[in-house]
Amino acid sequence: MPLVSVIIPTYNRAPLLSQAMESVLEQSIKDFELIVIDDGSTDDTREILRPFLPRIQYFFQQNQGISVSRNKGIQISRGEYICFLDSDDSWHRHKLRRQLGFFPRNPDAWVCYTDEVWIRGGRRVNPKRRHQKYSGWIFDKVLPLCIVSLSSAMMKRELLARVGPFDESLPVCEDYDFWIRVASCYPIHFIPEPLITKWGGHGDQLSKKYPAMDRFRVRALEKALAANTLSSEQKRLVLKELVKKCCILQKGYAKREKTPESQMYLERIGRYEEELENPAGG
Repeated sequence: MPLVSVIIPTYNRAPLLSQAMESVLEQSIKDFELIVIDDGSTDDTREILRPFLPRIQYFFQQNQGISVSRNKGIQISRGEYICFLDSDDSWHRHKLRRQLGFFPRNPDAWVCYTDEVWIRGGRRVNPKRRHQKYSGWIFDKVLPLCIVSLSSAMMKRELLARVGPFDESLPVCEDYDFWIRVASCYPIHFIPEPLITKWGGHGDQLSKKYPAMDRFRVRALEKALAANTLSSEQKRLVLKELVKKCCILQKGYAKREKTPESQMYLERIGRYEEELENPAGG
């Protein structure tokens, strides 16, 4: 049984995939399995993968989205720890070693993540202040946007059993939804060392395919409310964030003269503001 299962979902990213896989296979710790889930690629992904096949597990499926791919990888995996790597990211050589060393020193921890290097259009850029990383009980920090990169995280297998799989109804922001569920129940520990590189600026990023991404974050926040598992303070924080995001969406739709969408978010703003003023419903 491998100690770590590494899951790479990919879709039509043949030019980037080799770099991601090599960054795993060149890790300074070798007790892992590498699982690649090909989500229906129509480019030359199979040819790119061929030289790696003796060292990886490769599974092809019809195109069903990133969440289905990750969940499939989880089902196949056997490791005590689970890591995900997006096919346009790469790991630094000691990434697994550093994180595996963290858990024995912190036996109560369920998950840790690391700092990262950002490359955009071939140039290194500095993350903005809103992307600052935090450690511990960070529920309030994950609500504005997804500050925890899945590519940097390592988690105990049981954590996934506790919080549930990735939401297959979300085409994007599924990681945002996942970290809300984790952070509502568990601390998320930060290792302040850049152990991954995130390569951005290419045309097939999902953030470019789906404009107004806050609409999917709103769905994730509403889902968190509907689960009825949040503390009163967590619920208050979620409602405040819903008002903020709905205001952004409402103004954007109004500016583009999309009246039905604008009105829908205006009604949500009123509803969530009322819940904030009357948390007990009275």
